[in-house]
Amino acid sequence: MNWLSNPFDAFAAFQSTLFDRVAPWLFQLGFGNFLEDAYGASTWVLVGLIQIAVLLLVIAPLQRWRPAEPVTDRASIRTDVIYTLIHRLGLFRLALFFTLDPIFDGGFGFLRTAGVGTFHLDQVWPGVTDGAVTSFVIYLLAFDLAAYWLHRGQHRIGLWWRLHSLHHSQQQMTMWSDNRNHLLDDVLVSVLLVLLAQVIGVAPEQFVAIVALTQLSESLQHANVRLSFGRIGERLWVSPLFHRVHHSIHVADCNYGVLLPWWDQLFGTANFQTHVDPTGVKGPQDTTLNDGSGLWQQQWRGLKRLLGRT
Repeated sequence: MNWLSNPFDAFAAFQSTLFDRVAPWLFQLGFGNFLEDAYGASTWVLVGLIQIAVLLLVIAPLQRWRPAEPVTDRASIRTDVIYTLIHRLGLFRLALFFTLDPIFDGGFGFLRTAGVGTFHLDQVWPGVTDGAVTSFVIYLLAFDLAAYWLHRGQHRIGLWWRLHSLHHSQQQMTMWSDNRNHLLDDVLVSVLLVLLAQVIGVAPEQFVAIVALTQLSESLQHANVRLSFGRIGERLWVSPLFHRVHHSIHVADCNYGVLLPWWDQLFGTANFQTHVDPTGVKGPQDTTLNDGSGLWQQQWRGLKRLLGRT
């Protein structure tokens, strides 16, 4: 069995062991009909716990070792921690489960009933996909290319930028800053990525692995650490330095890559500058999003900004 499937099997075994202890409680609480859905939700919770452990045990020491800038605004960082916990512990996905998942299930169920078969991107080139590793890489590349263009859309489409600017308004970037987004922005991105997953036929466990890898890499990218991957490495994987340039208050329209800087190099948006700039956004309407207010105040202001009220 190859190296990629072994972690999947080990994770599934651990998840099953834990879920066997939780399942009786679901029946006692009258949620037995949600057993299968709860098992799927537990996947995201466990993945999130693993991610938070990596943040605290690996990335946090890096921040203390080589900080890119001194920490001066701990209040905004505490708010970012709340954003991270909401997303990484499955609360955001739980909300999607009760609101949008039934629509997706009904829509794709209708298509299957109508005879529209499932397309699998990793089967386009017969003989190439000789295992889970190759399949995973194909889907990872597809998702990362899509994420690049979604990210450019967040900056280029005016209404979308009104939401996404909340993410960029953070002037104290840390490993917690990745999930600092307007919830409507997160909903839109999630919907588009789930639709893509259905269209290209990615397996559920591969989708979870791709999302988990992407989130961990993005946490490192946003970390308050002066870290470059070197002349060659900077062009192979998005580093904290490469992404900090994207957040620079002095630089615009560059470094949209989520995992791979290849797309920026291919489409002419790469900037490999080596010095560290302050982060944030220009303009009073943008900076008011980051005045020490809490999560819900930021969400409300972002909504008013979307409606053109600020």
